[in-house]
Amino acid sequence: MAAAAAAEHRDAPPADAPPADAPYRDPARPVAERVTDLLGRLTREEKVAMLHQYAPGIPRLGLAPFKTGTEALHGVSWLGEATCFPQAVGLGATWNRDLLRRIGEAVSTEVRAFHRREPPEGRARISLNVWAPVVNPLRHPLWGRNEEGYAEDPLLTAALATAYTRGLRGDHPQYWRTAPTLKHFLAYNNETDRCTTSSDLRPRVLHEYELPCYRGPVEAGAVAAVMPSYNLVNGRPNHVGSHLADHLRAWPNGAGLLVCSDAEAPSNLVAAERYFDDHAESHAAALRAGVDSFTDHGEDPSVTVRRITEALERGLATEAEVDAAVARQLTLRLRLGELDPQLDPYAGIGPEVVDCAAHRELAREAARQSVVLLRNAPRPGGGGPLLPLPPGAKLAVIGPLGDDVLRDWYSGSLPYRTTLLDALRDRLGAASVAYTDGLDRIALRSTSSGGYLTADARGLVSATADAVGAAEEFAVQDWGHGVCTLRAADGRHLTTDGYGVLAATADHPDQWVVQETFRLERGTDGRVRIQHLGSGRWIAVAAGSGALTAYAASRDQAEPFALRTVSAGAERAARLAAEADVALVVAGNDPHLNGRETEDRTDLSLPPHQEEALRAAHAANPATVLLLTSSYPYAVDWAERTLPAVLWSAHGGQEGGRALAEVLLGDHSPAGRLPQTWYRAGQRLPDLLDYDIIGSRATYLYLDEEPLHPFGHGLSYTSFGYGEARVDRAELPADPEARITVTVRVENTGDRAGDEVVQLYSRAVDSRVPTPLRRLQDFARITLRPGEAREVALTVPVRALGHWEVAHDRWTTDPGDYELLVGASSADLRSRARITLTGPAPLPRPALGTAVPARDFDDCAAVRLVDRTRERGEAVESGGGAPGVLVFRDCDLGSGAAGVTLAVSRTAPGAAAVEVHLGTPVPGAAPAAVVSVPSTGGRYAWTEVSAAAAVPGGVRDVHLVLRGALRLAELRFTP
Repeated sequence: MAAAAAAEHRDAPPADAPPADAPYRDPARPVAERVTDLLGRLTREEKVAMLHQYAPGIPRLGLAPFKTGTEALHGVSWLGEATCFPQAVGLGATWNRDLLRRIGEAVSTEVRAFHRREPPEGRARISLNVWAPVVNPLRHPLWGRNEEGYAEDPLLTAALATAYTRGLRGDHPQYWRTAPTLKHFLAYNNETDRCTTSSDLRPRVLHEYELPCYRGPVEAGAVAAVMPSYNLVNGRPNHVGSHLADHLRAWPNGAGLLVCSDAEAPSNLVAAERYFDDHAESHAAALRAGVDSFTDHGEDPSVTVRRITEALERGLATEAEVDAAVARQLTLRLRLGELDPQLDPYAGIGPEVVDCAAHRELAREAARQSVVLLRNAPRPGGGGPLLPLPPGAKLAVIGPLGDDVLRDWYSGSLPYRTTLLDALRDRLGAASVAYTDGLDRIALRSTSSGGYLTADARGLVSATADAVGAAEEFAVQDWGHGVCTLRAADGRHLTTDGYGVLAATADHPDQWVVQETFRLERGTDGRVRIQHLGSGRWIAVAAGSGALTAYAASRDQAEPFALRTVSAGAERAARLAAEADVALVVAGNDPHLNGRETEDRTDLSLPPHQEEALRAAHAANPATVLLLTSSYPYAVDWAERTLPAVLWSAHGGQEGGRALAEVLLGDHSPAGRLPQTWYRAGQRLPDLLDYDIIGSRATYLYLDEEPLHPFGHGLSYTSFGYGEARVDRAELPADPEARITVTVRVENTGDRAGDEVVQLYSRAVDSRVPTPLRRLQDFARITLRPGEAREVALTVPVRALGHWEVAHDRWTTDPGDYELLVGASSADLRSRARITLTGPAPLPRPALGTAVPARDFDDCAAVRLVDRTRERGEAVESGGGAPGVLVFRDCDLGSGAAGVTLAVSRTAPGAAAVEVHLGTPVPGAAPAAVVSVPSTGGRYAWTEVSAAAAVPGGVRDVHLVLRGALRLAELRFTP
């Protein structure tokens, strides 16, 4: 009786609760009206508290505790078992909008099931604000987080992100199933020093390459939020950058976007980046820039509350800015049905949907569609292509990834693992499929104790064994660059117990700071010392017990071990391959090692031991297939030249092994296509921090060398023929709102059903500025039976043929001739049509009496882009070494100029000057003007300096040579 009374009291509204007919409680009223009413009922303290990721509940208003952020990149992450789909880069390889939408539906449905669980007292439910997808274009193959993006092309990235977010959002006109968040805005493709590096983003790259990845899904109306990235852009941290307001929230459907900070990024503004002097100042700037939810200090909101309160008290921030942020949060919560549970169409979703049969089948379909056949040559000795595998073939599966399924940092807990070995044996029988992991087995004997390392039944490792048996053998997995893992006979990985004691108890490397990696260093004495990479300490042997510990502070204190190779993995691989009809070598990466969040790769090579096992297998059996399972591209030149078949798939999740087996056995014809360029070994790559894809000739858009495999590449078990490309209009005005339809007949000319990805590219025939060699404009994945043909219609907006015009700070499409090219990849273009756009000739750049922003150059050398003020504007900086060069083409100087004026700032001592040249500087020729630049006392202390110049009129190229360390914001020719 007392318990019932207590429950009734707890469910009753607080005494000061608003009336039941308060406007915010009425679901029939517009969302904006409800938000305004609710906002007016909050105290300032309550509103400030809501700005932290973990917002407290406000019982008097019926608001429950709320948090932003549930990871859902390719399945629900970090919350327990959930359906695990292929990595995002694998989903990118499907080139399938409809599939991505269905996966988004499945993932968001499972998020809803987790959300329905009752949280602990006072805690928020699992958030329906999902932090996915990642839409950073895969500009550089060495980026550690390559696995998280969809493609190196902005159109493909935007198309797949739009499809995924539509699935996450749901189709209800009023209520959202989940609220998707795009990550990570902006120009974020490096892990090295990611919190302090600045990405130089010239306007053309910003508007043509980076922004389209975000604009597509935002304008589609399926995005609720965005997360800024850790890095700076043009010298300014993204969390206080003006791009949030100037672009994202200025687009259609972007005004109400919630901005969630990345973890600890608000503190980084002072701590790591030293961009502001104190946290009140930095938090006020972030709030002004548009950050609405501060992800900082874990679940403790007190630090954020204190900083923002101080900012308000010091007049650095206003309550109106707080109100704007809270209003966006409340809008999102209303969209998710928080205050209308009786009307929320998704409120009844229960746990039965998690890893249900339909989601398992969808995961299998996604894994199948993501497999890319890179090479498929005739069988050694003659005959047709090696794949699909010949019926009745005896197979050898080689490599530890052949009998494992690996997660990445954003994978969910796998409900089950289906390995390739399991799948093949299920289909063909164990007798037809032999297996070896191809790893070296070693024994290590302690110099101090004389005993061999051994693992007991509990996994504890000690140097106490007198002889070498199974328990004393450790398999060494070399991941390259001196990083290896060690596995005991039962397959468990050597790790630490949290106190520095080593034990073979880990299933896989699977922590933020990996504890399962080691470096084996052989000294001049022939002995091996072992470093535990997670702690940086060295392995020692405890006196008496012989236990292994990571206690030694230096190599000199490390235990020397005698290493004995019990069996060589490459030799076992060769023996097994020789006994098989076909050898399947499975190679690739562990997503937690050597290329992951916080760690970029240093090269494109396979780990040496994987390459060794592959070559040994091929030497023993020419019918050797390389199956790459990886988060990123490899430079596998030798395999491409030598092996009859090579396939790639990203880590495929719980159904990856079964899907790959079905492709190998011919149940399904592979139709995945590469979402990024695969480079050759030794091929020129731009610096990881060089974001100027135009100047560095990067990605398939500008690459003028032949790569190992081009963007869009992928083979099939059947063949497809292309007819003539036809356009609905061969000549039309350069109207950005117009669209061109390209139709092509595609026929399956082979003897089996299959999917083809029809790709449409464009090229400007004679462009006045550097433009892409080819640019993806549309694509369609279609299924055709043998002999079946289909008319495929693809569209190109005229606007998409254009570029960002730096001379006029706008998008423009030039009149002239353009080619529209249709084919099976960016390099396999089967059919083309030409169109002509008509219109007036482009206008020159106004320069006389008009300020020309320095950042709007056409070309440059030895300069970088920087911030003009802490919150807005951009400038160009020369460092004082090699002279900086800026080129401004086609400047309209009218009837001539008498002088030039520059807006500059400078802190360095000594002389500095800017030379103004008309046309390309000629050695020995005097510049048109030389403008001296004095020290101004600070990087943001801007002043104007001038010099006389006799500049003839007309349209001319202007070259500036910056000598000395200085900043330049504008130049202006004076009449």
